[in-house]
Amino acid sequence: MPQPNFRFDVDAEGVALATWDMPGRSMNVITPEVMAELSEIVERVSSDPGIKGCVITSGKESFSGGADLTMLQGLGAEFGRLAKAEGEEKAMGFFFEESRKLSLLYRRLETCGKPFAAAVHGTCLGGAFELALACHYRVLSSDDATRVGLPEIKVGLFPGAGGTQRVSRLMQTGDALQMLFRGDQIRALLAKNMGLAHEVGKRDEIVGKAKAWIEAGGSAVAPWDLPKFKAPSGKVYSPGGMMIWPPANAIYRRETHDNYPAAKAILQSVYEGLQLPMDLALKVESRYFANILRSKEAAAMIRTLFLSKGELEKGARRPAGAPASNLRTIGVVGAGFMGAGIAYVTAQAGMKVILVDRDQEAADKGKAYSQQLVTDQINKGRAKSADRDALLARIEATPDYGALAACDLVIEAVFEDPKVKDEVIRKVEAAIGPDCVFASNTSTLPISGLARSSARPAQFVGIHFFSPVEKMMLVEIIKGRDTGDAALAAALDYVRAIRKTPIVVNDARGFFANRCVGAYLLEGHLMLAEGVPAAMIENVARMAGMPVGPLSLNDEVGIDLALRIVKATKAQVGEAAVDPNQERILTAMVEREGRLGRKNAKGFYDYPPKGQGSKRLWPGLLELQPEPLDPDRIDVAELKHRFLVVQALEAARTVEEGVVTDPREADVGSILGFGFAPFTGGALSYIDGMGARAFVALAGALEARHGPRFAPNRLLLDMAESGGSFYGRDPVKAAA
Repeated sequence: MPQPNFRFDVDAEGVALATWDMPGRSMNVITPEVMAELSEIVERVSSDPGIKGCVITSGKESFSGGADLTMLQGLGAEFGRLAKAEGEEKAMGFFFEESRKLSLLYRRLETCGKPFAAAVHGTCLGGAFELALACHYRVLSSDDATRVGLPEIKVGLFPGAGGTQRVSRLMQTGDALQMLFRGDQIRALLAKNMGLAHEVGKRDEIVGKAKAWIEAGGSAVAPWDLPKFKAPSGKVYSPGGMMIWPPANAIYRRETHDNYPAAKAILQSVYEGLQLPMDLALKVESRYFANILRSKEAAAMIRTLFLSKGELEKGARRPAGAPASNLRTIGVVGAGFMGAGIAYVTAQAGMKVILVDRDQEAADKGKAYSQQLVTDQINKGRAKSADRDALLARIEATPDYGALAACDLVIEAVFEDPKVKDEVIRKVEAAIGPDCVFASNTSTLPISGLARSSARPAQFVGIHFFSPVEKMMLVEIIKGRDTGDAALAAALDYVRAIRKTPIVVNDARGFFANRCVGAYLLEGHLMLAEGVPAAMIENVARMAGMPVGPLSLNDEVGIDLALRIVKATKAQVGEAAVDPNQERILTAMVEREGRLGRKNAKGFYDYPPKGQGSKRLWPGLLELQPEPLDPDRIDVAELKHRFLVVQALEAARTVEEGVVTDPREADVGSILGFGFAPFTGGALSYIDGMGARAFVALAGALEARHGPRFAPNRLLLDMAESGGSFYGRDPVKAAA
């Protein structure tokens, strides 16, 4: 029977090779068609006496990224249709059986009576790694591109094709739980050391090694199907088990605050599964998987962090018809912390970088940042000296603006001062060619205002990176009033080349992300002014789903920067635009106490020297609170709502003002840019998930208690009245 997704051959020794190579795709993904073909392969291998066993490998640069999550979305839609037509019980039965088909297929492979081996090169994640785990032998390529793992938790799911049960039988329970909770991608040698693989070899050797294992009589029985199998950590109900499970439960609650149902399902699946034989354990896992697959958290996270993120990275907002950019040489003006980071990620992507600063010493210092980053990777075994030499060779550090003449794109990353930027813009434009695009990395200054210094405003665009550049995945691309399609396309092509996620926003003070972040920081400052204990502010923010508390975040960005922004806003917009309580606290911290944040080891926290303990909240914060409140009398649920609602309201205002025109960008940007509670799917999904009417009622109650910053805007009021949603709006009308 023809199999378009697999090539199937049997060699003279009777060892089959199934090469997964989906036509028309750059990467293999698990689809219903792939599952059907794999099932046919398993049955053929099992039934043919001339076949000793089978090696599964990939014909592409990577093995597979896992399941096509749109397939899982389709299951949800079919459940809804069946529930209406035939009742929820019938629909749930269908949903359960369909959602466990992959698990049953892998179990059939594992128990078919013939040995299967996986020869893996490149990415092998999620359901694809669960396939490898179901094989009786795993050989990984030693190439640096090879990564294995189960990252489902990052999109609100958990491994539902046997991953929780096989990993917990291959590794110590604590290590298995950590792997499943974190969803990390694991390099080949580490995977072998963890017990997840049997061999590591050169790329051109892995198929041969896998075949050799089968030829040598490799066993077709998985370890857990042997009568005397014992889990690495022993029985759940044993002295050893009791050293694992109570702490595991405590760690789960500390890290998730019960916001992530998938994390709890992992804990339950492993706990219950380890007490059962494999087939029953897989059925338990499937029941939890079906339940999580229908959760609102999974639906929101899949939409934002998989589908929307992928669409934006593939150019969903790229102007139609704009020619492809041929970006070979990138200029970076300003070799400070941000500029040095931009230079590094650009050179890492293979492009030549001209790094310019006021003198050679400053430019060299910026280049040294790249050297240090790669050296750190070398020390961790993640890079070689040759990689460092090649990357540094692509960075030319110089004080000469004339060196920018051959650049295709120049990004300025100088001090946030319009006069400084004006001077840089004029110097750069005097040196670059007519087709070169100029981008500003400003985080607060409107692009249209900066473009007034340019002789070519159509070639002027904003590319706003987040700090630290090498770690943060989001990049805001800002369209100025006169920014042309070619400049916008070039900016998007550049962001794609450096493997980051772009969102496109229209010009406004603070753009999108910083407006929402500013609202979050303001709420933390105002809670402090009200007398809420600082520790409570920080802890409740994390309970709400934020990665760090507002006071800790302010220390990272700089309290002095926050004060400068407040003063600039007051001067340019008026006193009414600034909350006096926030200004009082920031002024006291910076001007009276000299506490600037982490940069001088004194902020809302005290930072001891490296190796001498962890940061601690500054005791002097009590003096900034005229009337400290009794924590036992504070409504924790209200504090959590304040943190999320104030950010979501600001996101809704950016939509009404036309700063954001696509809800995908607001949601992806809010999670990747400032960590807005990922389990909600993002700031606008938080509103849609609650429903506009309920959200407006909640915001109105907060407005009555805490003031007009919680007032719902006209767009939200209209949506509440009409029953509308952000994802139900017409994007064409929204952009008009």
